[in-house]
Parts: sequence; structure tokens; C-alpha cells
Amino acid sequence: MKIKFDEQSDSIYIRFDESKIIESEEVRPGILFDFNNQSQVVGIEILRVQERIPITNLKRLQFEIA
Repeated sequence: MKIKFDEQSDSIYIRFDESKIIESEEVRPGILFDFNNQSQVVGIEILRVQERIPITNLKRLQFEIA
């Protein structure tokens, strides 16, 4: 999994695997899901991220496996 925060475009992209993206769908305003040929979500893009998430939270990443 890869997570990229682009401060210039004010977006975050989360990529779950490297399979080819076949289709994208905006599921809510500014939130897009990318799908592969098996209709699995392989990426999520969040636009205008600083309106949604405090910038201090973007500077640290916590990862938990339940």
C-alpha cells in the first residue's frame, strides 16, 4: 500500500495495489475510487484534503492491523 500527500494539489492518494485502473467513480464530492477489471477498489483519491483533515494529522501516519 502507498499513500501520497501532494500539498501543491491539496490531495491524498491511497493505492492498495498496482493492478490496472479500469474505471474511476466519484462516490462523494471530491472523493474518488479507482477500480480494477474485477471491480475491486485499488485506489482512493481525496481532493481538498486540508478542508477535511487538519494539516497536523497529515504530518504523521498511524497504521494499525486489527
